[in-house]
Amino acid sequence: MAAPQVQRGIIKSVLSGDAVIIRGQPKGGPPPEKQLNLSNVVAPRLARRANPNVEASVETKDEPFAWEAREFLRKMVVGKEVCFTVEYKVPGTGREYGCLYVGNDPQTGKNVTEALVNEGLVEVRRGGIKPSDDQAKLCDLEDTAKSNSKGKWAADAQTHVRDVKWALENPRNFVDAHHNKPVKAIVEHVRDGCTLRAFLLPSFQYITVMLSGIKCPMFKREGDKDVGEPFADQAKFFVESRLLQRDVEIIMEGVSNQNILGTVLHPNGNITEFLLQEGFARCVDWSMGVVTTGPEKMRAAEKNAKEKRLRIWKDYTPQATIAITEKQFTGKVIEIQNADRLVIKTSENQIKEVTLSSIRPPRMADDGGPKDNTKRIRPLYDVPYMFEAREFLRKKLIGKKVNVSVDYIRPGSEGFPERTCATVTIGGINVAEALVSKGFVTVVRYRADDDQRSAHYDELLAAEARALKNAKGLHSKKEVPIHRVADISGDTNKAKQFLPFLQRAGRSEAIVEFVASGSRVRLYLPKETCLITFLLSGISCPRAPRNVPSGAIEGEPFGEEALTFTKELCMQREVEVEVEAIDKAGNFIGWLFVGDVNLSVALVKEGLSSVHFTAERSQYYQSLVSAEEEAKKDKIKMWANYEEPKDIVVVEEAERKVNYKDVVVTEVGEEMKFYAQHVETGPQLEKLMEELRTEMVANPPLQGAYTPHKGDLCAAKFVDEEWYRAKVEKVAGNQANILYVDYGNREVIPTARLAVLPSTFHSLPTQAHEYALAFVAVPEDVEAKKDAQEAFLKDVLNKQLALNVEYKNQGQDMVILLTSDKSADIGLGLVTDGLVMVDNRREKRLQKLVTDYKKAQDAAKNARLNLWQYGDFTADDAVEFGYKR
Repeated sequence: MAAPQVQRGIIKSVLSGDAVIIRGQPKGGPPPEKQLNLSNVVAPRLARRANPNVEASVETKDEPFAWEAREFLRKMVVGKEVCFTVEYKVPGTGREYGCLYVGNDPQTGKNVTEALVNEGLVEVRRGGIKPSDDQAKLCDLEDTAKSNSKGKWAADAQTHVRDVKWALENPRNFVDAHHNKPVKAIVEHVRDGCTLRAFLLPSFQYITVMLSGIKCPMFKREGDKDVGEPFADQAKFFVESRLLQRDVEIIMEGVSNQNILGTVLHPNGNITEFLLQEGFARCVDWSMGVVTTGPEKMRAAEKNAKEKRLRIWKDYTPQATIAITEKQFTGKVIEIQNADRLVIKTSENQIKEVTLSSIRPPRMADDGGPKDNTKRIRPLYDVPYMFEAREFLRKKLIGKKVNVSVDYIRPGSEGFPERTCATVTIGGINVAEALVSKGFVTVVRYRADDDQRSAHYDELLAAEARALKNAKGLHSKKEVPIHRVADISGDTNKAKQFLPFLQRAGRSEAIVEFVASGSRVRLYLPKETCLITFLLSGISCPRAPRNVPSGAIEGEPFGEEALTFTKELCMQREVEVEVEAIDKAGNFIGWLFVGDVNLSVALVKEGLSSVHFTAERSQYYQSLVSAEEEAKKDKIKMWANYEEPKDIVVVEEAERKVNYKDVVVTEVGEEMKFYAQHVETGPQLEKLMEELRTEMVANPPLQGAYTPHKGDLCAAKFVDEEWYRAKVEKVAGNQANILYVDYGNREVIPTARLAVLPSTFHSLPTQAHEYALAFVAVPEDVEAKKDAQEAFLKDVLNKQLALNVEYKNQGQDMVILLTSDKSADIGLGLVTDGLVMVDNRREKRLQKLVTDYKKAQDAAKNARLNLWQYGDFTADDAVEFGYKR
């Protein structure tokens, strides 16, 4: 009898401890394959699941050591080259039996059957065996295994039975329990290039895994056979040859129906990336969001296959795109136009509109009912989560520097302009991803051949998956937030009703929603939940050009610049406003503050507005005048051609002007400075103080409700428990430094003792006027200065005196004080007593007074009074004597 022919192949898989599938070498496609059963031995049967398509099919358990026999054989031969001989073929079934050797030569290769028998994993068929040397050897090996209690011949063989779990009751909970943790597994079956079945170890849980983020060509059932899409067979063979019955790790990432979405890791790498790289698969967005092992590599692998036109991409044609001139730039966000659109001012002062790539802002829900065309839709407040999305961007981005990376340019269509779509980051955080993770926006889904998307598209998908899982924002099952905002703009009656509330509130918090011109803005008041139009008080601002239905209206010079300045300073910023009045159109008039910056003063300082005469009644008048003088001096903007008015009087006044006013000195400071009230306005002040105290008793302020700011005119409770007008000079924690503006004294008091000053008590100018004593110089010596100060205090405090302004020194009114009957000069008396020195003024009109003062000083020197007790120390400018020129 001729010897059986030796054949060669590669082990595709192991069916059991005594059966294998052998395939040939691939040639232009998947190779042929055959099943070989090991002759003369029988292995324990493996467990089988019940077949739902076969009636009366039941689940079976492992026979003892069935799994161990299969695993021993799998580890020995799978994926390796073998040689084999077919000894006989069973008639009818066609099943072939033979011998299997690891290697290319039966003489040198390892006999697989003998190895199994030697380990006690299979049983030798003794009945009917024709005696031969090989068969006798198998019997001897089996006897040895039995005597050594190896494998199935061991005493505890019955315990070597797996507990196989064929079904998952709750796939979602199972995935969550193993989320992101690699689990060891053995691949048992490959259905197609992206779907396989595996046993998880050591639990022997049987699962179906769909590879996350990709889709391979599939098979469709047509009649009794499976028909594959182009490259389906090749993709399946590609996976089988690398993963089937190999030890792998599976990362379970999500669930699709009863199947698990996951990533399969082979010791050589991620099979998903290899499939994409070879053109056997394409990325799919619906499951890319759950990928945890680097979607960037997957996108790059797909892109590489597209460029090489491999397999499924053989007919790929790149999509036509608009060239990007500036791929990356940085800038400051100056406006949030929508939940996905920003206005950015670049470092080169260019204004650019940028749309966040691959996200879709919230939309008005369609409930299917009839639409009310009479109702005015305000998208910011009426579209669910639009306000939350805008506020999130406003608080995070307005006024902040961001980095912009342009992803693509969307061409204009259907009346919409061309849009620059980009990824915007701040501090390394992707703004679009943050919006998606909050559930404020959704991710755009693209066609498979559409490559114009965010460079971080997969991170967006992952963020959306998290938002869905956590039911955030648009994905929440809760009632959508409702924003009931009253629009008072242009409604005079509503504005009149609302005016007293805003006036009593003092400074109110607001958000600038729109800037119409340099001095006209639209505000949202969050505490009052209303919209108002607000006009800046105290200035005349040039009008900006604007468009109306009848056409464009040309603006005034510098109107556009004023609009831009106001927009960049306060657009969508949190500001504070002081409302003073309303105009006949129902617009509110007052002062707007961005931080510590008074917008009216800032516009005047930039030469973009002039001071209006109505500002004279305001506490901010001096600041406005100073700002205007500075702008005029620098000749900026509207003052570029301004010429200072020439003085008509060139010759100095020959005579001193005398206009004595009766005053009461209320406070004395250092350097002979003091505060005084004019007697003529005393009744007005007394009436105001009486009305103020009556008002505060009738409407007592809520303690702690008022938050003071530097520069505020407010009401303060003095130690006598009465209310007075005061100006806030400094705030530190819960303490405030204040100046009582009608008396001149200063105090540090708790902020709880301050309250909003009703606007009706702002009209009377502050009554404490600051002056300094003329013609005198205070000594530097500490003791001498103290003596002079005490003497001056004793002479003037709380006394009615006559005051005349003689000259100005650095803006300060320098005055002489006479007793009420004008019989004595207070300053001259201090000089006469040797307590102060004479300030030598050179004006001709003042020389008579200066001479009188010098005579008094000479008399004090001769009498060695006080300062002069050691003689005339001014002769050598002796610093040690307290004199300093």
